[in-house]
Amino acid sequence: MLFWILAAAMTAAALLLILPPLFHAAPQAPTREAYDREVYRDQLGEVDRDHARGLINAAQADAAKAEIGRRMLAGSETAASPATAPRAARVLALLLALLVPVGAVTVYAVLGRPDAPAQPLASRALEKERSGPPQSVLAAVESLKKQLAENPDDPQGWTILGQAYVKMNRPTEAVDALRRAVALSKDDAELLGLFGEVLTDANDGTVTEEARNAFDQVLLKDPKDARARFFAALGRYQAGAQRDALDRWRALLAESPANAPWVPMVQAQIREAAVALNLDPASVTPSPLPPEQPPANAAAPQAAAPGQAGQAPGQPSAPGQPSAEDRDQMIRGMVANLATKLEADPSDIDGWLKLVRSYGVLGERAKAMEAAAKAKERAPNRPDVLVAYAGAILQSIPRSDTPAPMPGEVTAALRQALAVDATNRDALWLLGLDAMTTGHKTDAQEFWGRLIAQFKPGDPEHTLLKARLDALKSGG
Repeated sequence: MLFWILAAAMTAAALLLILPPLFHAAPQAPTREAYDREVYRDQLGEVDRDHARGLINAAQADAAKAEIGRRMLAGSETAASPATAPRAARVLALLLALLVPVGAVTVYAVLGRPDAPAQPLASRALEKERSGPPQSVLAAVESLKKQLAENPDDPQGWTILGQAYVKMNRPTEAVDALRRAVALSKDDAELLGLFGEVLTDANDGTVTEEARNAFDQVLLKDPKDARARFFAALGRYQAGAQRDALDRWRALLAESPANAPWVPMVQAQIREAAVALNLDPASVTPSPLPPEQPPANAAAPQAAAPGQAGQAPGQPSAPGQPSAEDRDQMIRGMVANLATKLEADPSDIDGWLKLVRSYGVLGERAKAMEAAAKAKERAPNRPDVLVAYAGAILQSIPRSDTPAPMPGEVTAALRQALAVDATNRDALWLLGLDAMTTGHKTDAQEFWGRLIAQFKPGDPEHTLLKARLDALKSGG
């Protein structure tokens, strides 16, 4: 009974809020003139900003302002809408007063469940209700996508985008981005391993042929890479080569420190393979090496993805598998180990370039700049080193909405790279961008003209450059 009393009170309160305004004539609706004037003022300001940034020329700006002025004059003639008829409002009010309570009672009598227990807040799927990355993350991803549309040959950008998609739980897009990064950096074993792992996760733990090829390429470059060894064995296990997989996991475990985070996963896979082969797991499971601090210098496999051998879909991760924080610490540890190796052997120029990229991915711009400077000091005439050095300087500059000329040190390094390699795409693109920013349109056309000649019509790069060159020729 109490429920019906409360329901009636709530219905009456709702009607008291809705009905009184309907018994009065609607006030004179204001015109849109004031609103439109504010919109047009904003549009005039936007035209001025576009002109200042060089996106449109003076003639285009004047034409746009003239069109906005014409709209302002036309909008001033708009009249206010007539008042609403009070008779129709009163009829509507009476209908609502009658139909709302009757309709509510009728519907609830058929569908309602007043005897249903309340659902505690703690039992609701709040994580799903609040799912989705913050707007700041989405904005950063969109900004990065725009940068990659302008500079699609940036492997570091594609890598960062792929990692962002991984954190946003968008595996298909993560795979696509990392695939682009791998195509631009085929010799980067760390990137190949990351791509193979993300691709495996996107396929519910199945190591596809493409992922297996990626891990095999990593092992050609670094036979001791733990992540590649684990997933390469898993791919063979899933393909039916159980004995080969068991031998690979046994070798990995025997060469791993006991405190390595991947050891529990390897031991679990050895047990499963042994059972499948009718072997005694205890007799075929070797002992790992003594614990090390820090962990051995090898890329660690992440926790086995749901659906892979040894873990049914929907099961929680087994105890002992590395968390995201553990993997982040391992990555930073690997980067620190690489830096230590380079201090001991500074002649490894490719290692310095890899360190620059690694620091860039971690967001440590000062260290990336320092590593790039050391690479340039040891290989002052290598175009890729000069471009990496210029890129590290640009990354260290705070971003601004207003385009600014590149520092002289950057343009000098890029021109030096072109002097050695006249077809260097990164140098041609960046120098053309700087020339456009500083108003040297002829130089921009020259740099981008040399760059577009390296692409075929129909290539995304060719389309982008052609649009830029057409805009320059038309005075934009």
